[in-house]
Amino acid sequence: MGERKNNKRKGFKFPFGGPPLPNPKPFGGWKFSIMYILILVVGMSLFNYVFMNRVNPTVDFSDFKAKIASGEIKRVELTDSYFTGYTSLKQELPPGPRIRNPYAASSEPVYRTVPINDPELIKLMDEKQVAYYAVSREGSAILNIVFSWVLPIAFFFFIWRFLMKRLGNMGGNVLSVGQNRAVIVAEGDIVTRFSDVAGVDEAKEELIEVVDFLKNPKKYTDIGGKIPKGVLLVGPPGTGKTLLARAVAGEAGVAFFRMSGADFVEMFVGVGAARVRDLFKQARDKAPCIVFIDELDAIGKSRLNNIAGGNDEREQTLNQLLVEMDGFDGTSGLIILAATNRPDVLDPALLRPGRFDRQVLVDRPDLKGREAILRIHSKAVKLSPQVDLDAIARLTSGFVGADLANIVNEAALLAVRGNRNLVIQKDFEEAIEKTVAGLQKKNRIISEDERRIVAFHETGHALIAAFTPGSDPVQKISIVPRGFGALGYTLQMPVEDRYLMTEGELLGKIDVLLGGRAAEELIFGKISTGAANDLTKATDIARRMITDYGMSSRFRNVALTQRGAGMLGGSQAQEPLLHREYSEATQQYIDEEIAHIVEKQYTWVKAQLAEHQVLLNTVAGLLLEKESLDEKEFKDIIAQGDHGL
Repeated sequence: MGERKNNKRKGFKFPFGGPPLPNPKPFGGWKFSIMYILILVVGMSLFNYVFMNRVNPTVDFSDFKAKIASGEIKRVELTDSYFTGYTSLKQELPPGPRIRNPYAASSEPVYRTVPINDPELIKLMDEKQVAYYAVSREGSAILNIVFSWVLPIAFFFFIWRFLMKRLGNMGGNVLSVGQNRAVIVAEGDIVTRFSDVAGVDEAKEELIEVVDFLKNPKKYTDIGGKIPKGVLLVGPPGTGKTLLARAVAGEAGVAFFRMSGADFVEMFVGVGAARVRDLFKQARDKAPCIVFIDELDAIGKSRLNNIAGGNDEREQTLNQLLVEMDGFDGTSGLIILAATNRPDVLDPALLRPGRFDRQVLVDRPDLKGREAILRIHSKAVKLSPQVDLDAIARLTSGFVGADLANIVNEAALLAVRGNRNLVIQKDFEEAIEKTVAGLQKKNRIISEDERRIVAFHETGHALIAAFTPGSDPVQKISIVPRGFGALGYTLQMPVEDRYLMTEGELLGKIDVLLGGRAAEELIFGKISTGAANDLTKATDIARRMITDYGMSSRFRNVALTQRGAGMLGGSQAQEPLLHREYSEATQQYIDEEIAHIVEKQYTWVKAQLAEHQVLLNTVAGLLLEKESLDEKEFKDIIAQGDHGL
């Protein structure tokens, strides 16, 4: 999908969807950190260690009186907390009230005791001519309160707030478990429009009715019509389901609630149902509005597949969602949009009319759609006049909007890396190769023998593709390592979008996959492990021909397996497990038929390469010399043929 950037500065997006603050560094550039709290705690500890450890230990009150009676104590300092006795009179007493630090270090012996209301103590000090005085401790009392109560309470309050905020972000704040976590966007704040969406024209037409109802509901209610309560957007990942939902809200100019299906479910039982209730309550208060639930399969999985049974948290959340969707009026202006790429796992009760009445397929874009998406994403990119977006769209068959956006961005980065001010066609072609085959690994050291094996292997793929009718044309041949473990690659790009394949075209795909190993055996007389991935794909195609497509001699026009829809847009490795509904004898036949098909095609491929061995050696030699051949160079060699070399 494509989305036009509507900010005034091209290519710039404000974080969190809003403009920056007037002063991005509050408090004069000071930035809060938990480190400051740690420094404060350490400072308080040092204060207590340095000052409190200097306090002399207390003595019994009777011993204190005895030392006064014996004449050892010459001077007594009276405070509310302690009586402190000194053994000398060398300190002068200034007139008037003063604040003294009783914790100051002293070389003379000092005795401290806890005060006791004893009238005889004053008489004893007068009798022994002991100097005594009272000291005001107001300042010390304030500091004592601050350090003993205010700072610790403030510190622990801050830590509590900090932890609750972090736990709230992680879903662990038990004080707000019943509150929904929908991202609420006010009406008018969404700038996405249908003009920012390309490649899904049919889906846009389906959603125009929803926008028109939110803008002009009377037109539908006067005739007795009802808008669908729920619209389910179904499609592979990256096709723009979320973007379409934002465009609907932007066109309608209403409030937009966005929430992921995973946000409903928590470890506490009943939390998901409470959040569903809270979400719909807020939505009714703000109607007309749109509620968008992304990844609906997180809470909408079928209850029939619950092996454990019982009433678990996810099932309670789904039940509450079903009740809420039944509970609001279709004329209230509340529209539920949801998106999923797993429609096969959704509960049937969720898909019935009255809940999600309409299912909108957001499929992969066709050729014109891909070109339109590329134009939208490249508006903020400086392109060379020679860039042909139509040619790029033809090279990206099967790509979704997210892939195309990534290709435009990668091409811009490659242009910067090459110190160019404009993005050229070569940057787009390299970005496509990087997306399809992986990152180049030019620094990987490969021995000369392995380079020769890889060169003939890739040449075998390319030649069989050139000799096979209906095969996709070869775009590039390379022996530069890319991605994970790929020592070379042959890039084929379809000239048009294909939705059906004949039995002959499937066998042709097997031929191309077997061309690499056949070339190795023909030239070197031995085979290597480089064809492991090719053999896996060829075997899978042969198996599908027998079990899924009814293309075997014994089980002609019979499907032996039942495959679910699986994840839309997923690879073959992501398909659900097969449900085998046939006998062991049939399984043995399938295994033997797969081996027979592969062996038959391998024999034909090897014979073709032997017939064109001179051409095989020529192309492989050029690959070893140049490391890569583009489409034009390869076609020129094929046009000359074996006798023209």
